[in-house]
Amino acid sequence: MAQMIFERCEKKYMIDHAQYEALAACLAAKTAPDRYGAYLVSNLYYDTDQFDLIRASLEKPLYKEKLRLRCYGKADKDTPVFLELKKKYQGVVYKRRIKLAYKETKHIAARGIPQRSDSLQVSREIAYFLTQYPVTEKVFLCYDRLALTGVEDKGLRLTFDTNIRFRQTELGLENAPWGTNILEPGKVLMEIKTPGAIPLWLSRTLSASGIFPVSFSKYGTCYSEFMRQDSGQEPRRERQVMASA
Repeated sequence: MAQMIFERCEKKYMIDHAQYEALAACLAAKTAPDRYGAYLVSNLYYDTDQFDLIRASLEKPLYKEKLRLRCYGKADKDTPVFLELKKKYQGVVYKRRIKLAYKETKHIAARGIPQRSDSLQVSREIAYFLTQYPVTEKVFLCYDRLALTGVEDKGLRLTFDTNIRFRQTELGLENAPWGTNILEPGKVLMEIKTPGAIPLWLSRTLSASGIFPVSFSKYGTCYSEFMRQDSGQEPRRERQVMASA
């Protein structure tokens, strides 16, 4: 059964392919691909017309939240998708989500969400969020992900995201995963997710490899680097990049 509620610490690292290859060799004895291995992650981010949610998030407050719709791969009307309310408070991430068929998510911001008896409290939290923010679908964002879990430490999760791309048109999850790349060529976004501190062996491996945490938001980068108009400048024009095979 898919996990619906998460509470964990998440740290992000921007690495290049050489660092990734070296790190992969070190991780081989301690981690293994999760049950999905390598896959496409597709997201729809909700925000207000003024992008109040991401603008507030970029100010790095103690508490922030966002709403997104996520699927793994490309969706059709019956594909299971996850409506996720993600909150962060003092460095700890709280993610709460409900599972729906994609056809149930149309016009969700305007009409509310279906109530699920197995996730009623989460449904109510998301419904309350929608009463506080007049949001609509604003950004499609996807990436190719490799996910690893700890062999002995089952709470340890590492993800490696490449080809991170976004667009502001054709927002449906049923559409092809094209968009503007937001990372420099050769870069990989690694995230380490744990219920507590990072294991000592992993901390030592990262330090020895010269890999240190960074502050990075995928949606935040889309907004600040490509979408926001500063000093009368227009957002950069999107260029289509198709998903890798």
